[in-house]
Amino acid sequence: MINDQFLLKTLCILLFLLFGCSSSPRYGTGSSPKKTRSKVRNTSTGSKKNGDSKVKHRKVMKGVSSFYAEDFHGKLTANGEVYDMYGVTAAHKTLPLNTVCRVTNLSNNLSLILRINDRGPYVKGRILDCSYGAAKKLDFLNEGTTEVKVEVIEWGDGKYMQHRSTPK
Repeated sequence: MINDQFLLKTLCILLFLLFGCSSSPRYGTGSSPKKTRSKVRNTSTGSKKNGDSKVKHRKVMKGVSSFYAEDFHGKLTANGEVYDMYGVTAAHKTLPLNTVCRVTNLSNNLSLILRINDRGPYVKGRILDCSYGAAKKLDFLNEGTTEVKVEVIEWGDGKYMQHRSTPK
């Protein structure tokens, strides 16, 4: 009896560790988002293959970006993952969650590829809220905001990451 309980608890712990350490899906192709009020340009980047009439569009936006850091560090983002202020992620109001973008700081021409994992910014006139790590790489920490160009590389799936509760 005691041996069976021990084996059952050990099996539960091993399964929890196995599934807890497995990687989650990140980048998927989703549907096209609604238009935003920022400057938008759609260009055709796909072609018809095997009778497929879907044409993928690339979206380019220009506007002001800010960054967010300590106040949200360790809290859940809109897609359900824990916010890491040192990571290279961003918040956008309408792009599907998990969308991958190239963000270019137009004042110094530095750019990086990041993933949209949160919603915001909630300040009028801004189109993007970068993580502290992204703002550092784009070199606008001292200014607080900067003019950026956002180019969608891969549309996200818009899915929320579900968190499993621990077994009792």
